[in-house]
Amino acid sequence: MERENQSIGQSGAFLDAVERASRAAPMDRPVLVIGERGTGKELIAERLHRLSPRWGEPLVTMNCAALPETLIEAELFGHEAGAFTGATKARVGRFEEAHKGTLFLDELGTLSMGAQERLLRAVEYGEVTRIGSSRPVRVDVRIVAATNDNLPALAEQGEFRADLLDRLSFEVITLPPLRVREGDVDVLADYFGRRMAAELQWDAWPGFADHVRRELDEYAWPGNVRELRNVVERAVYRWDNWREAIAHVQFDPFDSPWKPFVPSHRKPGSPMAALAKVSSDGMAPQSPAAADLENVDDLRAAVDAHERSIVEHALGKHRWNQRQTAKALGLTYDQLRHCIKKHGLMQEQSEDG
Repeated sequence: MERENQSIGQSGAFLDAVERASRAAPMDRPVLVIGERGTGKELIAERLHRLSPRWGEPLVTMNCAALPETLIEAELFGHEAGAFTGATKARVGRFEEAHKGTLFLDELGTLSMGAQERLLRAVEYGEVTRIGSSRPVRVDVRIVAATNDNLPALAEQGEFRADLLDRLSFEVITLPPLRVREGDVDVLADYFGRRMAAELQWDAWPGFADHVRRELDEYAWPGNVRELRNVVERAVYRWDNWREAIAHVQFDPFDSPWKPFVPSHRKPGSPMAALAKVSSDGMAPQSPAAADLENVDDLRAAVDAHERSIVEHALGKHRWNQRQTAKALGLTYDQLRHCIKKHGLMQEQSEDG
């Protein structure tokens, strides 16, 4: 699987992040990339490197969470022979490996305070000292760091050095999660689907049934693009007839008849998520009876009518306190306001009750 798949997208939020990376790339300054797992932080780091004057030099990657704390500093700065138990020979660190190039530090928020202090000195003074040595080594490295932690909050709590955060955030690029990338789920699903179909040597790509596309769009994708790829590829390889549109996807590969509870990852604000929420709280009127559903000719009108009933009932229950109502329905405040306007519901009290 080619790594650039996570760089596919057409949504404004996604294209804005890519454009910011392209603009920052020629600037020989540190960049901080923020995003949830599976959003493509390492790919942005690669873009920053490839479009920079350092593109012909090494791009060295280090996952700060992948090593025990006792080895982090040795990995970053190197060590001399005999510096600690097991150090039988000298070893250069990632800074020296990345000399003249780019060093990508993933999961930055997991660094210990001691490692943060030494990292700050390396960034500020452009030199590192191997563990067990007193001789500094000059290095010319551009730092790109990534995290899914709230570093400003950690700095306020004294768990991350504020001066290091300032030093590394010349530019901050925030990658949008897949659930807010309007239209990108469909584009990426087709991309992954076609690739898997080609790998299976299908004669054609049948696409997804409409209800499957709706399911893919309504899912919240906690694992983002990486999870979407797994879901789509799993659905394609399990499908037996390439002449028919794929009609089934499984979001949780661990789901089985022996696992009765499967957490819902419906996108907050989707009709199905709101309906499930209010139904579980006993807040909504009863769903239309089966006999009534048999007489429904206009699905959209029926869904809108039921949505209106749910929202109106929830507003009444919470005395038109819109923020409480939105929270109870699993909607954002703006989404609830949109529903109120859409259905022409009268606001009987002030916004906050």
